[in-house]
Amino acid sequence: MSLDLFETERLVLSGWRMDQLDDLLALHGNPNVSRYLSLSGAPWTREQAETALRGWIELFETRQLGKLRLTRKSDGKFIGRAGYGIYPRTGEPEIGYALFEEYHGVGYATEAASGLRDWIFRETDAPHFIGFADTRNAPSLAVLKKIGMEETHVEVDHNGLTCQFHVYRRPHHV
Repeated sequence: MSLDLFETERLVLSGWRMDQLDDLLALHGNPNVSRYLSLSGAPWTREQAETALRGWIELFETRQLGKLRLTRKSDGKFIGRAGYGIYPRTGEPEIGYALFEEYHGVGYATEAASGLRDWIFRETDAPHFIGFADTRNAPSLAVLKKIGMEETHVEVDHNGLTCQFHVYRRPHHV
């Protein structure tokens, strides 16, 4: 099985390997990237990154889900991660993304999320997926809206953050 899942106009979304742990640690070890991912907002430790990476690899191998590596087509540069996790409280696929700061504001998160939105309905039988972000994380919430997600409710998530939840339902074709 190829580790490349799909491409968008500017990005390649692919599965992870354990030898790429340092990339994930560089991303989530950055306090500005991790600040909206947990109540403490603390950068990830090597152990946290390794646990996440093992989980994403397993999810990719078993369900073709998981948070995926984002690399830029133009130069192969690792710029972040995007993909689907499984929300622990409900078992629903949940979309998420995190990019290095220097790649914020140029549409990469929206491009990856749009590609993931289309991919999940093309490749799986999922009736919907959810997305959520800390209510203080306006850029992330904007991405969810840009890809057409509907706001549902505000809830304290499994990490203790007050989050705005969204849903995107499988389109019905007549």
